Amino acid sequence: MPDLDLRLVRYFTVVAEHAHFGRAAEALHVAQPSLSRQVRRLEDLVGTPLLERTPQGSTLTDAGRAFLPRALELVRAADDALVEARSAATPQRLVVGWAGDLVVTDVVRALRHAHPDADVTTRHVGWDELRDALLERRVDLVVGRAPFGAEGLDVEVLHEQARVLVVPLDHRLAGKEQVELDDFAHEPLVRSVDPVRDAFWRIDPRPDGSRAPDGPLGGEREDKFELVASGEALTLMPAPGPDSRLRAGLTTVPVEGIAPCQVVVATRSAERRALVRRFVALARDHLHPDGAPPPA
Repeated sequence: MPDLDLRLVRYFTVVAEHAHFGRAAEALHVAQPSLSRQVRRLEDLVGTPLLERTPQGSTLTDAGRAFLPRALELVRAADDALVEARSAATPQRLVVGWAGDLVVTDVVRALRHAHPDADVTTRHVGWDELRDALLERRVDLVVGRAPFGAEGLDVEVLHEQARVLVVPLDHRLAGKEQVELDDFAHEPLVRSVDPVRDAFWRIDPRPDGSRAPDGPLGGEREDKFELVASGEALTLMPAPGPDSRLRAGLTTVPVEGIAPCQVVVATRSAERRALVRRFVALARDHLHPDGAPPPA
């Protein structure tokens, strides 16, 4: 059995991702003819073509489709080994990701106090990139709201938040003490790019199996507020805390009968670093709703 060259395997995964040798060569900062030769070397080692070359680009052969998942695992395992080796040889470093309006300041300060020699930094992460930010090692852990794609991650629930409906002040439901899904079932809700988040925040499908009305696509919270203020759609959001502010012209209405959202801390699966585990333990004590003490 021939030994595989990890560099060649990495080249193959990039070509498979871009489905084009020219674009892959640009991403890898290598010449296209050289990249093509390296991939052919890998195919010679494997003993079969992995890519079908065409004037329009490249497609995976049956062998390539079978090989790609394992190739990605090899590349990721090598990257993980490198990171762990460097972490063991250098001072401790932790990049804490946080999404939206979630505040991690108290946890970060407590961690810095407990580990003064550690380099602890923070990085804001978009709602639709929580998993990618972790798997691509842009952050070492992330505090966000479920649901999101959690394959390859360990996710721990810190607390739950009720969901409320955001409506314009002149909307027929504004000022209600509470509403139910039936009260706004026929109104469009702002869509999300991520299908998991979109299904949760638009309650799609509905409990009776019907599909939610299509709404406009929104990005971060301010984008969604603009769509609501302009009358294009409504949106659901976590119940705001006492210090939270809505933009002018909007109000929230509690929604009964729907599941709350969950504030979570997520790490890469099988994460073993003590500094990561310490942050998670501190998060349990510090990250709870509205500054209230954690439950006994």
